[in-house]
Amino acid sequence: MERLKRALVVIDVQNEHVAGALPIGFPETSGSLPQIGRAMDTAHLSDVPIAVIQHSAPPEFALFARGSRAWRLHPVVTSRPYDKLIEKAYPSTFTGTDFDWWLADNDVDTLTLAGFMTNICLDATAREAAQRGLAVEILSDASGTLAMSNRAGWASAERLHESTLISLHARFSAVATTAEWIAAVRSGEPLPQPDLIASTELGRGVAF
Repeated sequence: MERLKRALVVIDVQNEHVAGALPIGFPETSGSLPQIGRAMDTAHLSDVPIAVIQHSAPPEFALFARGSRAWRLHPVVTSRPYDKLIEKAYPSTFTGTDFDWWLADNDVDTLTLAGFMTNICLDATAREAAQRGLAVEILSDASGTLAMSNRAGWASAERLHESTLISLHARFSAVATTAEWIAAVRSGEPLPQPDLIASTELGRGVAF
């Protein structure tokens, strides 16, 4: 079987999500940041190209203001080599960037996503990638989000993270731990793929 051509995509691992206005609540960054580092180290040693994505807003904005301390990439990223830096202004890494050109130049057929936030930028990137015909993987312990409450309801960080991953793994993306992904990279094998029918059938059989 032909080996996958993966790319590791590290999304919005910036100070805003660690000590800024949008601190990740689950998994805690004390756990997820080392896993992001492990994924980057494995990718580098395995010749998997790495794209680092940095969300950028105008300097007068309250979040991710270009040039601010909160906007800067976290040291877990800047202390490691990577192949491509992309600034984005929208949730999907594809929108308004040259990301698709970089993927084509590197013959990438499988995206591995890590970073923040699971339910916004990873979700948007995963869905668009899948609809463009790319395989997608998300590292569950190298990503995360925070609690949210609005007119639609309330969700803890844990519930929001896990619910997003459940939805993505049903249709758009394989979901795995960093350790499982590292083993797959070393073997060249794909991760277990999304299965909507199996997910819904299993869901109906779960008692709460």
